[in-house]
Amino acid sequence: MILVGPLAAGKSTLGALVAQRLGHAFVDIDDIAWTYCAEVGWDLDRLLERDEAVGWVAAEREWEPARAHAVERAVPDHPETVLAFGAGYTSFTRPEYADQVRRALAPVPDVVHLLPSPDPVRSVAVLRERAIASRGKDWIIEGHDWIAEWVADPLAAEVAAATVYTDGISPDESADQLVELRERLYAEPAA
Repeated sequence: MILVGPLAAGKSTLGALVAQRLGHAFVDIDDIAWTYCAEVGWDLDRLLERDEAVGWVAAEREWEPARAHAVERAVPDHPETVLAFGAGYTSFTRPEYADQVRRALAPVPDVVHLLPSPDPVRSVAVLRERAIASRGKDWIIEGHDWIAEWVADPLAAEVAAATVYTDGISPDESADQLVELRERLYAEPAA
């Protein structure tokens, strides 16, 4: 199972719970991505240098090819796992990188998009509240609202077989929903 969605959607929390229920390993792409990014010339130092030189928004845009490459490599390297993708791994400004991610995820039947609510305004509000509580920042950087961008970006929903809404539901209840969804997705004949 691959979990996608914006920052603070619960991908890591739910991913760990689902992995435990399924008896699989849990992998957060943020923990392994730099190995793949290095294959195309990116490391954390380079990203930080670019941030200093051109600003956060521009550096994130420059880093898109490395994120797409990381997705392309992580998916086949981690079969039989529950894999959580950070928000940037399904959000791109350049279509060729979005297409690269679409192709990498196409064979995976149980990609699930996590959001708090079907209402984008509510989702942004909940995610911002969670981000401030857990990470101490609102993710409006250099005047750019990253949470709103990630919620609005259609790619995560496009690559997912389903979207699960988590607002008002405990992590255990959400994890149970994800396990049930996975069972349904694997029971359905491939299209």
